[in-house]
Amino acid sequence: DAKQILDWTNVILGAGDPDFGGTLENLMKVALEIFSYAQALGEARLKKPTDDLTSIMMQAEVDGERMTSQEFGSFFILLVVAGNETTRNAISHGMLELTRRPEQRRIWFGDFEKHTRTAVEEIVRWASPVIHFRRTATQDTELRGIKMPKGTKVVMWYNSGNRDEDLFNDPYRFDVTRVIQPAQIGFGAGGPHFCLGANLARREIAVRMPCRVS
Repeated sequence: DAKQILDWTNVILGAGDPDFGGTLENLMKVALEIFSYAQALGEARLKKPTDDLTSIMMQAEVDGERMTSQEFGSFFILLVVAGNETTRNAISHGMLELTRRPEQRRIWFGDFEKHTRTAVEEIVRWASPVIHFRRTATQDTELRGIKMPKGTKVVMWYNSGNRDEDLFNDPYRFDVTRVIQPAQIGFGAGGPHFCLGANLARREIAVRMPCRVS
């Protein structure tokens, strides 16, 4: 079912993009299809568990209660959308830059273990696969002279933050040896909204990159 799920996530993420049939009607249709698929999968694993992630989630108990198939349906949409689109786009960006910059490829693959941690962080910084998020100011605040009253809707552009010249030295240079301090914000800036799958994404990038580029 991987191809079908991939197509569904592309439609959900491509809302407004004609290349993915991104009309509101199509978006709602696909959301219902993927929810129904996930709900049926959850019910099946609840009755007959296997060794997959769905079974673990459906069988898990918190305070004596299990997740319902309806709750799993909603969670599944978030899991498959956030869990594949961002990582595969980060990998694609990494492949492109390592192809464009063979000297960086030689540095990384010349001592793979030594440079993997910094290279993966640099790929995520460079790609910034989450383009933007909107948040709401919970109190009156001011940022660089711009006053934002409580309740203001604020759009955060991750690509801009990851190329902030006040924080990163030569931010428009791709460097697999870059020690990023402070941390890049491709996974978020900490707190309750930090990417739940950050470490899995890092591992996937590290595992897939040499297979794709070498």
